[in-house]
Amino acid sequence: MRGLAVGALAATALAGCGFQLRGTGLRFAFRTLRLQAAADSDVLESLRAQLQAAGVGVLDTLVPSAPGPGPALAAEVVLQVLQDQRERVVVGTTAAGQVRELALRRRFRFALRTPSGRELIPPTELLQERELSFSETVVLGKEAEEALLFDDMRAAVVRQLLVRLAAVASLN
Repeated sequence: MRGLAVGALAATALAGCGFQLRGTGLRFAFRTLRLQAAADSDVLESLRAQLQAAGVGVLDTLVPSAPGPGPALAAEVVLQVLQDQRERVVVGTTAAGQVRELALRRRFRFALRTPSGRELIPPTELLQERELSFSETVVLGKEAEEALLFDDMRAAVVRQLLVRLAAVASLN
């Protein structure tokens, strides 16, 4: 009972000071968006969640639709995913030929258009890159670090994409 009272008091204090959970804080010129991609990915999952949290309805098309009128007309804009790629490149080796350093990259190319085909954002590439030192003796730890770096790059790409989508001032 005492814990419930303390929790209620804390919630009241936070509500009284204007506290609220952080959202994207971005406003979009559209209310509905169609994602047009060849395959789903972690970037698209995060983007979908962020847009829905901002009040934008998200429709999905996992294979590009034919040009002209069709299901894309149900959305105000169409986000075409042209490329969504993770890269792992060896950039340094030891004298014995073992991998010492890796470059991790996340490439995301997209374009935004209206259902009628008018280009709002021309094909644009977002690129994130991180360096990772590598050691054969701690492979499991380095794999976990690599996963964290790719997750960080995914979040950065989604943030950049949201800012670009919010920068579209008008659909006309």
